[in-house]
Amino acid sequence: MAFSAPDLEAYLHAHIPLSAAMQVAVVSASPDSVTLGAPLAPNINHRSTAFGGSVSTLAILSAWSLVNLRLRAEGLQTRLVIQSNRMDYDAPIEGDFTATAMLADEAAWPLFTKMLLRKGRARIVVQSVVRCGETVGGRFEGEFVAFRLDQ
Repeated sequence: MAFSAPDLEAYLHAHIPLSAAMQVAVVSASPDSVTLGAPLAPNINHRSTAFGGSVSTLAILSAWSLVNLRLRAEGLQTRLVIQSNRMDYDAPIEGDFTATAMLADEAAWPLFTKMLLRKGRARIVVQSVVRCGETVGGRFEGEFVAFRLDQ
């Protein structure tokens, strides 16, 4: 069973309290990409720009949400965790910001699900771009691991 955008937002706020404190909102959610947004005010730093930890968190949440939505759409019950990531900060973020996640390689998805079904766990790389308006504020790449729960 897949989440709708409002269901995903409610899930994030209930199960990842930091997302509620950051006032994360689901802008859009589809099997191709997930975009989350956050206002600057609760995520501001001492320079009146977005705090790097908030920027990274929004990128991670968008990437995790994408993989989670896709797994649910395929009826796969998993525990999904991030294993490693890299975050590059390209420009200061001076206003409300978004993070849009997509698979690093769409062709990797069938191999990921095949491995998950066969071995009970699998890894996939997801990317996210953080923007403030048209300005790219950061780029994220993370590796996520899914563990099947129905084995």
